[in-house]
Amino acid sequence: MAARSPVLSSRPFRFLSEPRAAGARAVGRWARTRQGEDALPLTLRPRRVYILPTRTGVGAAALLFLMLLAGLNYNNSMALMLCFLLAGVALVSMYECHRTLAGLKLHTAAAEPAFAGTSGQITLHFDNEDTRPRRLLTVGCARAEPSGFELPPATMQPVRLVYQAGARGRQRIDRLELSTAAPLGLFRAWCWLHLPLEAIIYPAPRGARALPPPSGERQGGAQHAHESGDEDWAWLRPFREGDAPRSVAWKAYAHGGPLLVANYEAPDGAHRLLDFALLHDLPLEQRLSQLTQWVLDCEHRGESYALRLPGRQLPAQHGAAQRRACLEALALYGL
Repeated sequence: MAARSPVLSSRPFRFLSEPRAAGARAVGRWARTRQGEDALPLTLRPRRVYILPTRTGVGAAALLFLMLLAGLNYNNSMALMLCFLLAGVALVSMYECHRTLAGLKLHTAAAEPAFAGTSGQITLHFDNEDTRPRRLLTVGCARAEPSGFELPPATMQPVRLVYQAGARGRQRIDRLELSTAAPLGLFRAWCWLHLPLEAIIYPAPRGARALPPPSGERQGGAQHAHESGDEDWAWLRPFREGDAPRSVAWKAYAHGGPLLVANYEAPDGAHRLLDFALLHDLPLEQRLSQLTQWVLDCEHRGESYALRLPGRQLPAQHGAAQRRACLEALALYGL
């Protein structure tokens, strides 16, 4: 008998998952309409915290119901007392589970920039003003791995979770979910946070083309132009995939050394002009990726550099502010 096709065998599961996903989207739209957009700082009011029993809670409820039936059938007062006692514990745990989220404060939220196809970080600052600890808390979203944490009494602490960066540009973090199953795991309480979270996604740094030759003024003030051969040799580094063969230190390799690549620095007072027009033979996204790689290379060397895009030019500087400004310009170009 022929083996069943994996496509056919997976269809029943797809038919089951699609209505569930559609239902989740409908509930998400309803929650956003009901709550609206959140503004920071945010205090979680009890009316926006939802709670349902977990599978463990449903199983415990079924056992308590069977215990109740048995106690009534056999008129066993000890069984009935134990049943009511455990039901009381379950109700108290439901109240405590809901109370773990109600009243919690979120002061700040920020999504750090990331390169396309990599992971970025979201930082949230929660504040527990209660005298009791808040345990078994979890926060996550559709593009982020859930992060578990606990808040001691009267404590504010940062919570970090990792999100997956998509294509370059602005990436909106639509909704965060904060949940808990404390204290006994019988109930799960959760709330949705619709925050103004937006991350800048830089182009992926790719490309093996050599940096443009440095140009500019020396500290003495004389104007000059440099060819690539006028750069000063700085150091050797291990060979990386994509490095140009002409930059390899072949003499050292011929003498039995490892495969190394020579790095050069621009003369004092010179800078490199990273011009969009230099890459006219490449598609748009490859141009932006190569420019991103050049920005990182210049920062690694500690060199000043300018970025020229159609309709915009950033003056020559170096440092964290220059790196961020250039990468943001590349990320948002044409969008």
